[in-house]
Amino acid sequence: MLTGCVPWPENDSRRYREAGYWEDVSIPEMLAAAVARWGSREALVCGAQRISYRELGERIEQLALHFAAAGLAPLDRVVLQLHNVPEFVYTYFALLRVGAIPVMALRAHRHSEIRHFLTSSGAVGYVIPEVLRNFDYRRMAQDMRSEHPALAHVFVAGEPLAGQISLPAQLESPPPPGAAATLRGLRLDPNEVALMLLSGGTTSLSKLIPRTHNDYVCNARLCARAGGFGEQTVLMLILPLGHNYNLASPGLMGAFANGGKVVLAPSSDPETVFPLVERERVSVIAAAVPLIANWLGSPVPQRHDLSSLKVVQNGGARLAPELRARLRERLHCMPQEIYGTAEGLINMVPLDGADEAILHSSGTPVCTHDEIRVVDDEGNDVPDGGTGELIVRGPYTIRGYYNAPAKNREAFTAEGFYRMGDIVRKHGRTVYTEGRRKDIINRGGEKISCDEIENYILAHPAVRSTTLVAMPDRIFGERACAFVVLKPGESLALPELVAFLRARQIASFKLPERLEVVTELPLSPVGKVLKRELRERIAAKLSEEQASAAGEHAPNRGAAR
Repeated sequence: MLTGCVPWPENDSRRYREAGYWEDVSIPEMLAAAVARWGSREALVCGAQRISYRELGERIEQLALHFAAAGLAPLDRVVLQLHNVPEFVYTYFALLRVGAIPVMALRAHRHSEIRHFLTSSGAVGYVIPEVLRNFDYRRMAQDMRSEHPALAHVFVAGEPLAGQISLPAQLESPPPPGAAATLRGLRLDPNEVALMLLSGGTTSLSKLIPRTHNDYVCNARLCARAGGFGEQTVLMLILPLGHNYNLASPGLMGAFANGGKVVLAPSSDPETVFPLVERERVSVIAAAVPLIANWLGSPVPQRHDLSSLKVVQNGGARLAPELRARLRERLHCMPQEIYGTAEGLINMVPLDGADEAILHSSGTPVCTHDEIRVVDDEGNDVPDGGTGELIVRGPYTIRGYYNAPAKNREAFTAEGFYRMGDIVRKHGRTVYTEGRRKDIINRGGEKISCDEIENYILAHPAVRSTTLVAMPDRIFGERACAFVVLKPGESLALPELVAFLRARQIASFKLPERLEVVTELPLSPVGKVLKRELRERIAAKLSEEQASAAGEHAPNRGAAR
C-alpha cells in the first residue's frame, strides 16, 4: 500500500474477502464490466449531452491513453477540481485507469485549500475548470505551479493558458502512438489506494482519506443495494460529484455498477430540478437539507409530473422528521436518510422500514460486518438506547488518514475503531443521531442538543430552515442563538418562537435566548450549514453591542475639562 497509509490487519482483510465484501476488483474493472453489459444504454445525461455506456467507456479510455502518454503513472497523485460536468466523470475514471490517485477537491476551494492538498498529497497533477462564476482557475493553477515545482501537469476543462493542457482537445484527438502499450496489461492492485477523499473540515483544513479499490467498490455496491438501485434507476445528482455522497454512497458509482442512468442537474433551484425530473423520468434524487427545505417551500413541484420520483435521499446533515413527512405528503415519494462519513461507515434507512425508522432514524449500517459501538467519554460501551459517541470499524472504514500519525492517534482507537465524533443512540443496529460532540451547547453545565431544538423550530409554520449555535455568555459560558430563514411573507419574533417551543414542553434551559432572522444560511460546498461562521458572526455582533452599550454609559470626560 502507498507509503503513509494504514492498511487493514491481515485477519480482517481475510474475513472481508471470505464474506464476499472485498471482491479483488478494481474500480476501472467494475466500470468495464458495466460498459460490457449495458453498452447501448444511456449512462449519463448533462444538458443536451446523452452518453451511452459504450461512449462513456470509449471516452475514459481515450483520456487515460493521453494521461499515460503525458507521463502520469500508478500512485501519482492528481488534485481533481472539476464541477458537475461529464468531463469530471471521464477524468475521474481515466485517472483511476492509469493507476493515478485523484484527490477530490471541491469547486469552492481556493488557494489556501488547494495549496494544502498539493502539499499534503505530493500531487504532480491538477485538473481544473477554465473560468467559473467569474473565477479563473487557470490563474490559480499558475500560482500553484510557481509554488510547487513538482506540479508537472495542469489539465483544463476548457481553453488552457500557456503550459496547460486542454481536456477537450485530448478527448477529440487520437492518442499518441505507443500509448496503448503503456496501459495494455496494467493490472491494478485492488488493495492499493484508489483515491483520496477529504475529511469534513469546516473548522480546519481537511485531512486526506485514502480509499482503496476493494473498500470503495464495496462501499458503492452496498449503498446501491440499500438504495434499491437497478437498471431502471435514474439518479439525479446536484451536489458536488467529488464528495463521497455523490461519488459512491450510492452516487454515480452505485448507479453505473447497476446499469442505471445519471442525470446531472445544472442547479438546485426548483425551476430547474422539477422540469428535469419530469423530462428524464428521474426516480431518485440525492439531496441535502437546504435543498429539500427550499423545494418544499416552493409551488413549482406541483406544476410537474413527478410520478417517476420514488426516493429523495438526504445526506450531509439530519433531515428533520417534519420535513421527511412533508416529502411524502407533497412529492409523494420516500425520504431516505443517509448518514455516514467519507472515512467509511454509511447508514441508510431501509426503504421498506417501519414509519418510525423512516421518519426519525438515521438508518442502519449497509454492511453486516460494520462493527458499531456507542461509548462514553472514557470509552466504555453505553447500554442500548443510551447516548454516547459512535465508533466504527468495517470493510470500508479506513484505519488511518494519509501521512497523519498524530491525528490518527486521536481519531482511531487502539483496536482500530474510527471515532465518528457524533453523539448518537442506537437500538439494535438502528442509529439515531443526536448531534456532533462539538455541536452541543453547554449552558452553565446543562447540555443543549442543537439537533433536537432545530427539529422543534422547523415545525413552526413560519420557518423554512434553521440552525442553532452557541453564543458566548459571561455568566453561563454559552447560550443558544437560533438563526432562522422564514418563508416568504412571514415574520417571527423571539417571544413568539419561545412560546411555540414552550408548548412542546421542553426544558426551559433549552430555549433559544436570541433570534437572528436571515435570508439564507451559509453552506459548505456539500450543503452543510457552516455553524462556525455563524458562531463567529454572533460573537462579533455581541461584542459590538457590548462596546456600544459601554460607550453610551461611559462618563463624558470631555465635558469635565
